[in-house]
Amino acid sequence: MGVKARKKAITKQLNKGAIDFSASSKDEARDFLPLEGGPAQKLPKTEVRETKATVLYIGRIPHGFYENEMEGFFKQFGSIKRLRIAKNKKTGKSKHFGFIEFESPEVANVVADTMHNYLLFEHLLQVQLIPPEHVHSRLWKGVNRWYKPLDWVKIERKRQDKARTLDEHKKLVEGILKRDKKRRKRIEAAGIDYECPEIVGSIQAAPKKIRFDVD
Repeated sequence: MGVKARKKAITKQLNKGAIDFSASSKDEARDFLPLEGGPAQKLPKTEVRETKATVLYIGRIPHGFYENEMEGFFKQFGSIKRLRIAKNKKTGKSKHFGFIEFESPEVANVVADTMHNYLLFEHLLQVQLIPPEHVHSRLWKGVNRWYKPLDWVKIERKRQDKARTLDEHKKLVEGILKRDKKRRKRIEAAGIDYECPEIVGSIQAAPKKIRFDVD
């Protein structure tokens, strides 16, 4: 058998096998055709998992977009269950990220798709769904309480005005004199002719001795 005859026989067998395969799977639906001819192939079935997430993380929140503004903006999508913005415990200022929870998972999914990379006050919002298993148990702790930052000026004033013992006062004065001495040396090294005034209260008078007449 020549080369041409052998090649013709192999091609005939391949065509016959393709016809048999197509006949055996005639009733089965095919999803796509291969790129280089031949029988169609069936795609594996993939289950579409419905997300139950209702909590969203919102990052890059601009200044001035706080709880009231956030609630007024996002309630156009659906009913809001609760929301919070992370704040600095010392100053009470926004940390520019927060969380919002909707009543419906469908609404949360729409918000995540719509508002991600949304330009708001020159900030691109970063909106992502948080799976229910990743939501921290203390995420909403104290969310209904109005945060009132500490008055650090009042605290510092109270610390400075407290009554000190003699040893504490002596230690305070020593620190002031030490810093003043360094300051005088820096002024002198700079070539500035300046006479620094003495610190009032740095020298304490010796306590007077009281003599009692003995009868």
